[in-house]
Amino acid sequence: MWGNMSISIDLGREVVDKAMEKGAREVVVRLQERLYELVMFDSGMLRSYNISRGSGIGIKVVVDGSIGYSYTSSLDRDSISIAIDRAILAAKSLNRYGVSRKLYEYRGVKGGYRVIAKVNPLDDVEPERKIDLVKKLNIESIKRSGIVSAVTRYGCEIDRRVIVSSYGSEIDIEVIAVGVSHMAVAKSGEVMERVQEQKSFIGGFEYIDYFDWIKFAEEIDNMAIKASEAKTPSPGIYTAVIDNMLIGLLLHEAFGHAAEGDGVVAEASILRGRVNERVANDLVTIVDEGVVEGGYPVPYDDEGVEKSKTIVVDNGILKHFLNSRYTAVELRQNPTGNARAQDVTFDAIVRQTNFYMLPRDASIDELFENVSNGVYLLGRGAMGGQVDPSVGTFTFSVGPSYIVRGGEVSELVRGTIVSGNILEVLKDVELVAKDVKIYTSVFGGCGKGGQMVRVGMGGPHIKVKRIIVGGV
Repeated sequence: MWGNMSISIDLGREVVDKAMEKGAREVVVRLQERLYELVMFDSGMLRSYNISRGSGIGIKVVVDGSIGYSYTSSLDRDSISIAIDRAILAAKSLNRYGVSRKLYEYRGVKGGYRVIAKVNPLDDVEPERKIDLVKKLNIESIKRSGIVSAVTRYGCEIDRRVIVSSYGSEIDIEVIAVGVSHMAVAKSGEVMERVQEQKSFIGGFEYIDYFDWIKFAEEIDNMAIKASEAKTPSPGIYTAVIDNMLIGLLLHEAFGHAAEGDGVVAEASILRGRVNERVANDLVTIVDEGVVEGGYPVPYDDEGVEKSKTIVVDNGILKHFLNSRYTAVELRQNPTGNARAQDVTFDAIVRQTNFYMLPRDASIDELFENVSNGVYLLGRGAMGGQVDPSVGTFTFSVGPSYIVRGGEVSELVRGTIVSGNILEVLKDVELVAKDVKIYTSVFGGCGKGGQMVRVGMGGPHIKVKRIIVGGV
C-alpha cells in the first residue's frame, strides 16, 4: 500500500522503495507544497491580489552510473509510478550514450526545520488588512509632491519541502516569509529617477504588524525625489565606502557565482585552480551559511545534504567551493549542501544560500576618515548589471549614492555606475567594519539555469582603495 497520498516522510520512503524495486541503484525523492500570496497596488489602483498553490514530487534515480530525473504535480498512485518509470528510462537512455556521473558517497541525515509564525499570514489575517496596508502606503506615496508613480506590494510565501533518499536522508522543512516592497518614481524637470526597496522577514504577519511601513515608504519616496534633483558623478577612479546591501550584491553576483562548483568544473570561473591562493585582502573572509539572521533558511539542500557553514575565503585565501555531490567528486572536495532547485519541476544545481562577508573591528566612521575624493555607494535602488564569473568582471548600476570630501559625506548623486574586477576590488579592501547585515527577499531571488531560488546576501560596510565610477 502506498498510504495516504499527501506530502510526508512516509510517502517519500514508499517512493524510494518503489524506485529501487524497479532497478534504481540510488534514489532521491523531493516532495513540495508551496503557497504564494501577492497584493499589488500601482499608482492608487489595485492591480492584483493572487494566491497560488502548487504541489508535486520530483524523483532522481541513478542507474548504472547515469542519472535520470522526472516529476509530477499529481500525487496519485499512477502518476507517481509513471514518473518513476520516466526517471529510470531517462537514466538508461543516457547510459546508452556513455553519459554517467560519479556522486559523492554521502551518509544521509535525518532532520527538520520549521519556521514558527506567531500570527499565521493566511489563517489569522483577513485579506482586507493586507489590501488596506498596501493601498495606504501606495496612495500616500503618489500624493507626495514630486512622485509621479508608485508600485507597492505585499508578499507571503509558505514553502514546505520533504526530501527522502535511499542513502538515508529524511528531511522535512517549512519556511514562511513575508514582506513589503515599494518602488517610487520621481520627476524633476526632465529627469526621472526610480528607487525601489523591499523588506522581508522569515516568520509570520507579526513582523508586518510591528514594522513602521509608513516611514519605510516615505524614506524611499524622499530618496527618489532627492535623486531626481541630483547630478550624476564625474567619471573617475574613487576611494569607496560600500554599504551592507551593495557589498552583498557585489559578492553574490561577481564572486559567489564564480565559487559555485558547477561553473568551476565547466572551466567558467576565474577561481578555478586557485584554492589556497590569495584572492582578497587578508581582512576579507567570505562564507556561505544555511541559517543566519536576516537571511533565507536553507538548513539542508535538495539532495538531503546538511548545509554546512562553508568558509569560501579565509583571511583572503580561497579555501573551498560551493558543491553538490557531483561537483564535490569532480573538485575533490566535500559536498557543502548547495544543491538547490526552484521547485520539483527542476533537478537541483549548485546555488548559493546566504553568501556574505564576515565583519572586522572598524567603526563605520573610521571608513570615512582620510577620504579626500571618494564615494559612499549604497545598495538601495540598485538595478543590477552584468557580470562575467569566468574573468571576474562586473558593471552595476547602484542606488543613489553620495560624494565623500574631506572625510565627510557630501552631496547626493544619481545614475551611479560602478565597474571593475571583483578580485582587484577585494584585494583593494582597506577596512572592514564591525556591523553586518544580511538581506533576503520574498519577492525575488537568484536566477540561474532557468531557475529562481531564494537567497540571502550582505556583509559589513567596507572601504575600498579604488573603484571605477562611470565606466572609465
